[in-house]
Amino acid sequence: MKSTLAGIHHITAIAGDAQRNYAFYTQVLGLRLVKKTVNFDDPGTYHFYFGDEAGNPGTILTFFPWAHVRRGLRGAGQATETSFSVPSGSFDWWMARFEEHNVIYNKPSHRLGEDYLVFVDPDGLKLELVADDTDTRKPWTGGGIPADKAIRGFHGVTLTVNDEKGTARLLTEIFDFQATKSHGHRYRFEAGRGAFADKIDLVVLPHEQQGIVAGGSVHHVAFRVPDYDTQMVLREEIASAGYGITGQIDRQYFKSLYFREDAGVLFEIATDIPGFATDESLDQLGHGLMLPPQYESRRADIERVLPPLEA
Repeated sequence: MKSTLAGIHHITAIAGDAQRNYAFYTQVLGLRLVKKTVNFDDPGTYHFYFGDEAGNPGTILTFFPWAHVRRGLRGAGQATETSFSVPSGSFDWWMARFEEHNVIYNKPSHRLGEDYLVFVDPDGLKLELVADDTDTRKPWTGGGIPADKAIRGFHGVTLTVNDEKGTARLLTEIFDFQATKSHGHRYRFEAGRGAFADKIDLVVLPHEQQGIVAGGSVHHVAFRVPDYDTQMVLREEIASAGYGITGQIDRQYFKSLYFREDAGVLFEIATDIPGFATDESLDQLGHGLMLPPQYESRRADIERVLPPLEA
């Protein structure tokens, strides 16, 4: 079968201080905290989900904030740039905002026919704003960012690799992405199925040292499928191609599969369903600490361990 991957579902990264992470993404970038839960493998650590109003696939940047995590090293075998789309003409406004909040950024530049603005979050995670007037997604404006400046969701993600052949083969032959453009050592692949957040860039640096995933690094990139059946059909294709892929794991708001692609980046296949409004109403998303069932009996102990958050 041809894959029904529509693009990126979410991207998960590692942060340090939880309050600092929460404040930056909600108050500086104006994203919505759509879910506050815990790391399933380490329930003494938050798992934050930031996105648009409903946490729609293609808008969700998630974090595991560990207070004393060491700083990671950006390099090969990593997702090294996460880009958001914003309306054209908004860069001056964003640079003024970055100045106000002491955010490190570069002057706008141009690449693959697009204008983009690079900045880093407080943990050193490399981010970009890309001017894209074709992106018609409705932004979340509850964070105080004007609608004509606000982030729409992901534009795409960049993977840095020493050798692109295996990753490119996975993207084109199994994920059914299309190679669309290139410049120098950067190659773009797009799902091209009418969804946004569907661009994967490969930056090929044969002699780049391997990155270290820790604070300020992307932990994994999740691609979206519509439902569980489609997910499991795709799992068989990935396994048949020789990749060691997990079984289906229930993450409450989606079900997941995990495997490492050829260059070493951890990929996830996540379902669009059931979404984030299963245990909170749309207007209350992100308000409560939502624990998976296996940890509910330990709520009091977990709440004592987790640092308090100030709005």
